[in-house]
Amino acid sequence: MARTSPVRFIRPEVLSRIATLEMLARGVVEGFVTGLHRSPYKGFSVDFMEYRPYIPGDDPMRIDWKLFARSDRYYIKEFEDETNTRMHLLVDVSRSMEYASGEVTKRNYAFYLAASLAYLMVRQRDAVGLTLFDDDVRRTIPPRASKTHLHLLLREMEHAAPGGETALGKPLHALAERHRRRGFVVLISDLLDDSDTLVEGLRHFRFNGHEVMVFHVLDPQEIAFDFEDMVEFEDLETGKTMLVEAQVARELYQANFNRYQAKLKKACGLLGVDYIPITTDQPLDFALFNYLAARNGK
Repeated sequence: MARTSPVRFIRPEVLSRIATLEMLARGVVEGFVTGLHRSPYKGFSVDFMEYRPYIPGDDPMRIDWKLFARSDRYYIKEFEDETNTRMHLLVDVSRSMEYASGEVTKRNYAFYLAASLAYLMVRQRDAVGLTLFDDDVRRTIPPRASKTHLHLLLREMEHAAPGGETALGKPLHALAERHRRRGFVVLISDLLDDSDTLVEGLRHFRFNGHEVMVFHVLDPQEIAFDFEDMVEFEDLETGKTMLVEAQVARELYQANFNRYQAKLKKACGLLGVDYIPITTDQPLDFALFNYLAARNGK
């Protein structure tokens, strides 16, 4: 019997031990792309379409030197959809994103995901920008497509200060007004706000012609609510505490959560927004695959 190669999925808790976001993003994306090429899924714009002979004036950085070593001729990689996409990464840095029941906070997971998407975009020669927000826009870096720009984005995430309270409406509307040129907007947040406020912000982006994807980042315990006995909960944004009998509260909590998520999913569907719920214990490969599936379905 032929041996099968193991599936390459790096767990988030392992990623948390990697020194820098650049190393993390490179490892995630390059491994993901390699795995994708070995899979039955074809057609994703993560690699070049074809080679063509080198013409004087071409960027020497685009020469495939491995192919030169085999053929003694210069060839250029022709990439698909070069610089035809402008991605705006909107990352929630509010204090609720600091929660973690395990080793990885929602905030760090959001940064891992944003860094990987940024690396993937620059790898494809597409432009990517970054916005950090809580109840307001805290930092915005316009989209560019260079590796130098990628380093800037990653450093900004690595040195980002903790934010304040969550309030999605104000920053989303402000950003929709600012980004009038059509592009691809990726919102990464735990979405702990009124669903109607969130939907109106997303509607504003869609009205301006943007494609929109929402990654709803959650801790596994925010879904399972698998606590025991009496538990004291603290609101990370206000500092208020509440003592709860977990088994009594679980059924009501899960019913409310499921109702909220179903409403949000339906509203996104009606707007043509891709809604991707993801938990901080899931490998980033799942998020990247959902992004590429959405891109190739447009």
